[in-house]
Amino acid sequence: MAATAGPIGQPDIAYAPRLDNYQARTARRIQTETLPQTLPEGFPDKLDSDLVWDGNTLGESYDWNYHLTAADLAEVDAALKHFQSLNKPLAEINQETFPLPTLHATLRGISHEIHNGHGFKVVRGIPVDKYTREQNVIIYTGVSSHVAPIRGRQDNTWQGKPADVILAHIKDLSRKVDAKHIGAPVYTAEKQVFHTDSGDVIGLFALSESAEGGESYLASAGKVYNELAETRPDLIHTLAEDWAFDEFSKEGDAYLSRPLLYHSPATDTSPARFIIQYARRNFTGYWGYPRSPNIPPITEAQAEALDALHFLSEKYAVALDFHKGDIQYANNLSIFHARGAFSDTEEKQRHLLRLWLRDPEFEWEKHPALKGRFDRVYAGLEVEKSIFPLEATIRGLEVGT
Repeated sequence: MAATAGPIGQPDIAYAPRLDNYQARTARRIQTETLPQTLPEGFPDKLDSDLVWDGNTLGESYDWNYHLTAADLAEVDAALKHFQSLNKPLAEINQETFPLPTLHATLRGISHEIHNGHGFKVVRGIPVDKYTREQNVIIYTGVSSHVAPIRGRQDNTWQGKPADVILAHIKDLSRKVDAKHIGAPVYTAEKQVFHTDSGDVIGLFALSESAEGGESYLASAGKVYNELAETRPDLIHTLAEDWAFDEFSKEGDAYLSRPLLYHSPATDTSPARFIIQYARRNFTGYWGYPRSPNIPPITEAQAEALDALHFLSEKYAVALDFHKGDIQYANNLSIFHARGAFSDTEEKQRHLLRLWLRDPEFEWEKHPALKGRFDRVYAGLEVEKSIFPLEATIRGLEVGT
């Protein structure tokens, strides 16, 4: 189900990227426009770190899997029983209330790898079927608290009241919910194109798998930057300029103006870094949330840049072989992620849990223009208002709508 075209002047672009459309736009712009041949001032010609990798060959040098041992699982089980004995709310799950005395060091090493190494790791082997839904939520949240102890909000209302909703469910709800309420592919079985979420670290826990498809893909934003810097520096200019992000407000005319790409030069304590923060649907619309006709259209250059981000990510992506009982942790500031289309049956339905996390020990400094984006996730959370839903719902959807 496609969103409508959007404002007058909006380029021919949809949420689902079309390679032929992208190639034709690229050829047309190169032939008819005078494009910048150098990078923006101060931008490096190339990034060089472990965060820059090609998924086609990464497996030859990096093992992104950590398989929980029998001793690890016994420790997790003991931590679950300890937390349950405290009779505390789920918002009080932390390294003290969910103690992992031996596994803790491994999980802290994983956090270091996420922030300063290759940017992602997969923890495999939680025996999901051994536990209830609530127990799986406790285990996922407890293990994650040792990787990145701060959790962010993913919604600010629950059942019509102000709340800090900490846990999100990623599940196809399109058969149960009117399409007009669906504005993101996380609630469908469609392909999800490369993008970033909100937050510093994304945690995804697979409660169950689809009958077919639903592959999980990651791509290095640094690798994409390097190719664009070498071959299309004009698109680096485009990504670093202001874009009109549709906020899909009820009034239909609210938008946020900011770049997609932010450069932080090297300092005495950190290397040069790039942060790209975007979701394609903010510029194309999706299902029941078309791009508003009352905000500025994106440009042809921006349309090409969106496709370039997706198709280069696809070119250099790694497939994670993500299965039931696995937890995927990824640096949302250095990695794009995507998902293949999938199909469910009554017996097998893809169902993930998501947390947006932060580790103050290894946290990356953000550009001041991103402060509002990250404050919406992390600022002012209250234990009393924190909600961990046990069933899948549409984010922001009021009861009875």
